[in-house]
Amino acid sequence: MVSGGSRTLVVTLTLAHALLSSFPLAASAQVTHPRRLPKDPAKAVTYVALGDSTVYGVGANGPERNYVSRFYERLRALYPDALMLNLGVNGATAADVVDGQLGRAVVLRPDIVTLSIGPNDVTGGRDVKAYDRDIQTIFRTFLQETDAVVVVSLIPDLTVTPRFRGREEAAKIGRRVVLFNQALRRQAWAHGAEIVDLYTQSRKEVPRRPELIAADGYHPSDQGYARWAELMWQRLETRIDR
Repeated sequence: MVSGGSRTLVVTLTLAHALLSSFPLAASAQVTHPRRLPKDPAKAVTYVALGDSTVYGVGANGPERNYVSRFYERLRALYPDALMLNLGVNGATAADVVDGQLGRAVVLRPDIVTLSIGPNDVTGGRDVKAYDRDIQTIFRTFLQETDAVVVVSLIPDLTVTPRFRGREEAAKIGRRVVLFNQALRRQAWAHGAEIVDLYTQSRKEVPRRPELIAADGYHPSDQGYARWAELMWQRLETRIDR
């Protein structure tokens, strides 16, 4: 026999369970240990790069000078048989990554994934909630369907580039970059991704090192991509067993 107080407790707990079950399980609860790369240098690790024009390499003086190729060079120094596929598309948004890059990446069963996406969402007027959902989809998919170590770059401060510096729209763009980075950081943390803080670094370095920006006044130059690869490698190194 169940008393009135016990019945109320049972009903309350049942309702609470039903409400919690209606939301996806928090990824932070699933990621008990950060994913690692193997010690064995003979391992043919697969690296896949996803994202926008910065992944494609706009601003560099050749595909071998973008950050993906430079990052891959460092990877091959450690894993000589490493493989790489660059899926970056000029002008891509987070929705484009979900629709056109994510599925292709998963099929490759990557060991390492780098993601750089968001500037086109910011400047194109996308809603931050839609961006947040797309980023969640990307991270959750890699968490659930692969064993990849994911390294994600925060959106640089676009307002320190000549394209936006001193312009009327700079303040609005600056606020949107902060909001979108909050979503990106939150989802990355929840899904166990390694975060590269390009936002802070761009604010520190670009004003005193204008050579980091290409002639178009917006994308990274060869030097900018080299610095980006260096920052990304520093984060990946924390996931490599020695």
